[in-house]
Amino acid sequence: MTLINRVKKLFSQKADANDVQLRVIPRDEHSISRTNISEPALKVLYRLRKAGYGAYLVGGGVRDNLLGLSPKDFDVATDATPEQVNGLFRNSRLIGRRFKLVHVVFGREVIEVATFRAPPSEEHSDKVSRQGDQGMILRDNVYGNKDEDAMRRDFTINALYYNIDDFSVHSYAGGWEDIQARQIRLIGDPATRYREDPVRMLRAIRFAVKLGFDIEEKTAAPIRDMAPLMTQIPAARLFEESLKLILAGSALDTMRMLREYNLFEPLFPAAEQRMQDDDYAVSLIENTMRNTDARIQSGKSVTPYFFLAALLWPQLNKVRQKYEDDGMAPHPAIQKAADKVLRDQVKATAIPKRFSIPMREIWELQLRLPKIRSRKAPELTQHPRFRAAYDFLLLRQQSGEELQELCDFWTEIQVDHPPATSHSQNRHNDSGDQRGDGQRRRRPRRRRNNNRN
Repeated sequence: MTLINRVKKLFSQKADANDVQLRVIPRDEHSISRTNISEPALKVLYRLRKAGYGAYLVGGGVRDNLLGLSPKDFDVATDATPEQVNGLFRNSRLIGRRFKLVHVVFGREVIEVATFRAPPSEEHSDKVSRQGDQGMILRDNVYGNKDEDAMRRDFTINALYYNIDDFSVHSYAGGWEDIQARQIRLIGDPATRYREDPVRMLRAIRFAVKLGFDIEEKTAAPIRDMAPLMTQIPAARLFEESLKLILAGSALDTMRMLREYNLFEPLFPAAEQRMQDDDYAVSLIENTMRNTDARIQSGKSVTPYFFLAALLWPQLNKVRQKYEDDGMAPHPAIQKAADKVLRDQVKATAIPKRFSIPMREIWELQLRLPKIRSRKAPELTQHPRFRAAYDFLLLRQQSGEELQELCDFWTEIQVDHPPATSHSQNRHNDSGDQRGDGQRRRRPRRRRNNNRN
């Protein structure tokens, strides 16, 4: 079946026709106020309106405001094309090919502006709209009006538009009612929508945990069987989605729900296998998620390389032990095991070098920390990755390994030999998103003598 026929079938069903109905909630019946919308978002909205274009705050910024939450970001939908939007803002850039957008940059805040989308028709070529053999959307740049755009959105609770002209909320597909019922529901046929973009299954879990909502029965029903579709998603995109899932402040509940719906294995196959076979792996990974949540909820930052190192530690140990049983020395064994574990993992979720390098350092330090009889032991506290490795040691002990004596030694030794605390050496407590994380300093390039004979 062609893309056009699939889309026609999706939008011609009676249930979908009913879902198209628009409900307008006037200002005095909802809780959104412009004081809760960021100044950059308002600037974008008003400049678009002044230029004669339609412009609405859309999606999560509307949904979270209605729920009394503080939105992390604000998105805008408009009838202006990406090129027209880009022409209005000097501080903007066009991004994306599969789904062309504009990012308007205000310092550290980015307002994402998307043009209203519509279902494709026979006149549209593959250059603007294309779908894979399994139904996944590969390109989606057919522009339309607000009504059409609403029906192209994934969940009803995201089909909400805030109108700055009269401060009303435009709700499509029963989104307003689902907010009140606290449920996650897909627009259209769930199986079709998951085939279009399998990441929607991850988003269903993330929204359910984040908002404390239930996933509507028909929306939840296909997920377990369709979880293998996640392998169609590029590893780099899945890495970004994994960070959203883990760094939202409810990593433990999210991981448990992902496992319930068979979605954790496509992200971290080795970790899932070890959790099925080993209670220690379950304890270590759950404690990692629990500690990550505690740091985020207390306002502390978390770096991805620490929890990624913990997720893969049980598999690393298994592979390392095999190499040692074959006669390899411990240090070469852990290095070779790290090569294999990371090589296998990046097939599912790509891990950038700025994270994989410090992960390796944390792992290798686990072999150096037991050497407490060495006269050079105190010097280890000055290693750039010592603090993260020490915290990792505590995590291992917390999860069931007999390491209390070792933990006590390294706790006490830090009194007389405090770890280096410079910004570059204490990355474990940073966001981990900064460039250079885990990278070695380069030596200054020696100037070439062009006059040399």
